[in-house]
Amino acid sequence: KTWVAAALARGLRIRGLTVAARKPAQSFAADDPHPSDADVLGLATGEEPGTICPPHRSYALAMAPPMAADALGFSPFTIADLADETVWPSGVDVGLVEGAGGPRSPLASDGDTVDLARSLAPDTIVLVGDAGLGTINSVRLASTSLREVAPVVVLLNRFAATDDLHRRNRAWLAREHDVEVDVHNLVDRFAPQRP
Repeated sequence: KTWVAAALARGLRIRGLTVAARKPAQSFAADDPHPSDADVLGLATGEEPGTICPPHRSYALAMAPPMAADALGFSPFTIADLADETVWPSGVDVGLVEGAGGPRSPLASDGDTVDLARSLAPDTIVLVGDAGLGTINSVRLASTSLREVAPVVVLLNRFAATDDLHRRNRAWLAREHDVEVDVHNLVDRFAPQRP
């Protein structure tokens, strides 16, 4: 999800749009040498990681954020708290919000990413799924609740046109979903190139 969001942000900025990203809560392994999701999104948007994910919502324990907060002794937080903290600077053309885990993974003590999406009322939801084995089930389960909130575009990540399974998964999902296999096509959706 983070790679796709960052690539989308970079592509939109190249097209001249002002982009901001928000990761309302994140968790990670304390000994992980890789940058956090907020760090990656910050590099893509030019924002400070602490603006993307408030430091008090960043938990150094690899569990769903409300579980990590509880295990680390932090106070519980709600979807309303996360929605209130999702603030955009003026002049933003596109705002990207990345959840944690999957759409139904706990994001706060009283809800998940679907609940946050309801609170934020997005124009479009991008559901990132793996292109390989199991993606049809995962996408269908995840998209059921998301489609009640906003139109859903499925991005099959790491799609290889030479892989028969990937091609078949795409064709099957396209029967009932709006499917993309390249983040550049997402950029075109949000910022069409001018002739």
